[in-house]
Amino acid sequence: MARQIQPEKTNERDESILRAFFRGFFWPLRVIGKGLAWIGHRPPLKQIGHGIRWFFLSKPVRFISLITGVQFIISSWQELKFVTWPTKKESRDLTVAVIIFSVVFGVLIAGVDYGLDKLFKHLLLK
Repeated sequence: MARQIQPEKTNERDESILRAFFRGFFWPLRVIGKGLAWIGHRPPLKQIGHGIRWFFLSKPVRFISLITGVQFIISSWQELKFVTWPTKKESRDLTVAVIIFSVVFGVLIAGVDYGLDKLFKHLLLK
């Protein structure tokens, strides 16, 4: 039997405000999901759980979820768990780099525009 790796215990105070918001925002959905899991695993209600599972795996319901984009949202949310987010320092450094590049590029474009303006005015209006 393979040994399972236990996740590290995190302190409740280390939780960011954004994460706390989303945990609270999606709380009703988590409760419903846990309720459905409870229904699917309790012996007297096992058949109801199988019926619910069958309903949500049926082709019409899956087709409706594809049309409405529910499956896209679910898979996108799962994909976000694999993202490695930059630290504050990396974000600041990258932001500064983008601002510097934008200013240099803007000055370059302004110089070329000014030069071409003078050239065409000299050639066409002479």
